[in-house]
Amino acid sequence: MRTRLLPLLIVLMAAVLLALGVPLAVSLAAAQQQRVVVDRIDDTARFAALAQFVTDRPTGSRADVTDERGETLAGELRMYYSVYGIRAGVFYRDDTPMANAPGDWFLPEKGEGRDAFNEALLGRRSHDPEQVWPWQRSRLVVASPVIRDGDVVAVVVTDSPTGQMRSGILHGWLFIGAGEVAAMLLAVGAALRLTGWVLRPVRVLDATTHDIATGRLKSRVAAAGGPPELRRLARSFNEMADNVEQVLEQQRAFVADASHQLRNPLAALLLRIELLALELPEGNGEIASVRTEGKRLAQVLDDLLDLALAEHAEADLRLTDIGALTAERVAAWGPAAEAKGVRLTGTCPATTAWADPVTLSSALDAVIDNAVKFTPAGQDVEVEVAAAGDTATVVVTDGGPGLSDEELSRVGDRFWRSAAHQNIKGSGLGLSITHTLLAAGGGSISYAHREPHGLRVTVSLPRTATGAGRAGV
Repeated sequence: MRTRLLPLLIVLMAAVLLALGVPLAVSLAAAQQQRVVVDRIDDTARFAALAQFVTDRPTGSRADVTDERGETLAGELRMYYSVYGIRAGVFYRDDTPMANAPGDWFLPEKGEGRDAFNEALLGRRSHDPEQVWPWQRSRLVVASPVIRDGDVVAVVVTDSPTGQMRSGILHGWLFIGAGEVAAMLLAVGAALRLTGWVLRPVRVLDATTHDIATGRLKSRVAAAGGPPELRRLARSFNEMADNVEQVLEQQRAFVADASHQLRNPLAALLLRIELLALELPEGNGEIASVRTEGKRLAQVLDDLLDLALAEHAEADLRLTDIGALTAERVAAWGPAAEAKGVRLTGTCPATTAWADPVTLSSALDAVIDNAVKFTPAGQDVEVEVAAAGDTATVVVTDGGPGLSDEELSRVGDRFWRSAAHQNIKGSGLGLSITHTLLAAGGGSISYAHREPHGLRVTVSLPRTATGAGRAGV
């Protein structure tokens, strides 16, 4: 969730910073140019004041005065050009220069200089030239009219290079960009802290939910920070988990108590059946059938009690040599397999994994018992221990008739038995108990076909403590 929420916050913050930064950058560029334009307007106004007295072309007895004033104007323009590098000139209405610097600079036929000159002829100063951006190598033209007796008799034009102005704009933009980057980094840091604060209870809740879903029913959401709504959700979740655990405990207690309480009456019933059988002729089919059903019911009750205890018990996990333990169980089941004519073999190299030795032994007993039980005489049952990565496996394969795909999907369900095996002794709870025992220690059991016939049962166990079950280490 954090990987989805954080980019959204970053994009929104970037959009806000851009929405603020772009207008600020444009305003900075406009302010820089406006400052230059105001300076040029002041310069052109000063030159226009000097040009007012030399607006007429020198003629007659006033030629010396006009020439002297014209020379003063020309000298000012040359000094202005030499100091600032700005081309400047005063031009009559017919484009003839009154004075200009440098001397070879004249009004262009078209372009910004011509437009500014024509605007000044109408008595208006340049006030809003087109914005110059840092990437444009253009010049800034400003023109002011020279007015005498209310008429425009000449125009002062300045043509300024924009390199320094564009450099100032660029430096201002770099400063703004650095500020935006710093603000963005600060915002990202704040977003990281904010998302961490908001999502920490969610992560804890997710981890606890996973623990409960995988059988660790005592897991609870620890008190943590975060928004009040999430803290309230955590408390509600803990209350729900307490209620669910209580209901499950009641169910387990009911099964255990019912199984335990029924054993005594059932034992008394079986005893009465045996006494009754003494009074009936030997070989009576009905009494034999009743005796068999009674024993089967006793086995079901014992398995129910084992299942209830398995669901309630905590696994005592420890680092176990499952190779040696499996070899011991194969040896223990050897006589039973030999009595039935089944070849039971084991390949059990030394392999360690985290397991409860008692529960693993019980699980292996159930799996090997089933394999021997359903394998015809003359066939093989193979037990193999292996390790791959973080998982160790015990694979039991038999040469029995196997199961169909539909049956394979149901194997391990409580009280389920294949229709073909209804007459074989069993309650249908053995593999359910095995699954419960293994799950308590972080293990699992799976089933698959064995070619050309038979069943392949794989018991998987974690080799690392982090992969162990609810008991922890």
